[in-house]
Amino acid sequence: MSEVFGQITVEELARKLAETNADKLQLVDVREPDEIELAALPGFVAFPLSEFAQWCGDIDDQLNRETETLVLCHHGVRSAQMCHWLSDRGFNNVKNIVGGIDAYSILVDRTIPRY
Repeated sequence: MSEVFGQITVEELARKLAETNADKLQLVDVREPDEIELAALPGFVAFPLSEFAQWCGDIDDQLNRETETLVLCHHGVRSAQMCHWLSDRGFNNVKNIVGGIDAYSILVDRTIPRY
């Protein structure tokens, strides 16, 4: 079975964040609030998976189905789950950030704490 969403490497993410106007991207972080306190990237909006019931009904009010949506977690597993869910809801430009914030801190910005 092929993926219904795309993938982006952390290096591609860094380039995109540097080159793209912020309003052209939707940046979603599905990690838990305590994880985000430890390490975060600017511009990402938190949608913790553990709080899915609280925000899932409002997703269409908070995100645009047509805007490129990049989804982040710790290693890329939870973000892939979110990408599947968004794709099932009709979001057609969703990308999972491969390796998550952990890979970002190793390969792009070592000032981002690892945990």
